[in-house]
Amino acid sequence: MRIAAFGFRSVPPSKGAAGADKFALELFPRLVTRGHSVVAYNRQYPDVFVDVDEYKGVKIKTFKTTPRKGFDTLLHSFKCTWDIIANNTADIVHIQNGGNSIWALPLRLFGKKVFISQDGVDWKRDKWPWYGKLYLKLSSFITAHIPNEVIFDNVIAKKLFEAKFNKQFKFIPFGSEVEPGNGSTEILDNHDLEKGGYYLFVGRFIPDKGLHYLIPAFKKSNSKRKLVLIGGSPNPSPYEKELLDMANEQIIFPGYVYGDDVNTLMKNAYCYIQPSDVEGLSPVVLTVMGLNVPLIVSDIEENQYAVLDTARMFKQGNIESLTEEINFCEANHSEMLALAEKAQVRALSVFNWEMVADEHVKVFAES
Repeated sequence: MRIAAFGFRSVPPSKGAAGADKFALELFPRLVTRGHSVVAYNRQYPDVFVDVDEYKGVKIKTFKTTPRKGFDTLLHSFKCTWDIIANNTADIVHIQNGGNSIWALPLRLFGKKVFISQDGVDWKRDKWPWYGKLYLKLSSFITAHIPNEVIFDNVIAKKLFEAKFNKQFKFIPFGSEVEPGNGSTEILDNHDLEKGGYYLFVGRFIPDKGLHYLIPAFKKSNSKRKLVLIGGSPNPSPYEKELLDMANEQIIFPGYVYGDDVNTLMKNAYCYIQPSDVEGLSPVVLTVMGLNVPLIVSDIEENQYAVLDTARMFKQGNIESLTEEINFCEANHSEMLALAEKAQVRALSVFNWEMVADEHVKVFAES
């Protein structure tokens, strides 16, 4: 099959990357190893650019876009759609994010098979202004009816769409396994960290992720360890400044970290914390589970589905509840380690990237 894909930021990931980029990084090379050709469309921002033409057999095409939040995706997706149609780069188009579903219309008119990956209920995310939420609500109708198939990694969002549109959709979860690193702990040394000496969060600094709960909860806790917050805001953000202003000397902001380094930080953490208000099926949570690392998550439905009974949960948005869980982790780490072992078994048996790739090939071929 000839496959083109867009809707993420870049392969390999760059500053501002999120779950969509992790998904692209894991899925597309696996499609190539199965004998299919893949063209992945990267974004070039004024200050962010991955200068590659190929990654693990995946052909990379890069188009410039605006740094303006929300409009960057629309502009880039328009350019990708034009290129796919004008240059006939693929027969199958895989689009991430239902907000891009408007591009399914011209693509289908020109004979392309179109598949949308939908990871959550986007209009619930606080990062969008009212007009962004309205656009995403309207685009959900296109998502449900125009593509050849919609693929959900999130059973809760899938059920919501099925009830709303009286249709059945596909479910394929994310994988959890990561490539083994090179054994280097230089990233720990660079930030004066020790194995088991810190709690960790990895992701974008946006309100959805709940860092405005995590920082005060950690400061109220009994922990004398450090809190390491990997990532940042994908666009200049007053919210990010608020987080920096909340911090004390225990809290470290290393910026964006990728690849072996971020996996090393995960593997050596005392505990990973995911305080989100809104999530799809979080690839970071699944990765942490696969690495046998203790985990605390908010009790939103998506996290409950991912971890089942293998992690500690706190009440969504409740700082006191999160503080209690951090204190529990401090006092009962052996119990946390036992849960982490159960989480690893669940992750590697239920959430597997090779299975994810096989399922996508099947959907692309049959739909």
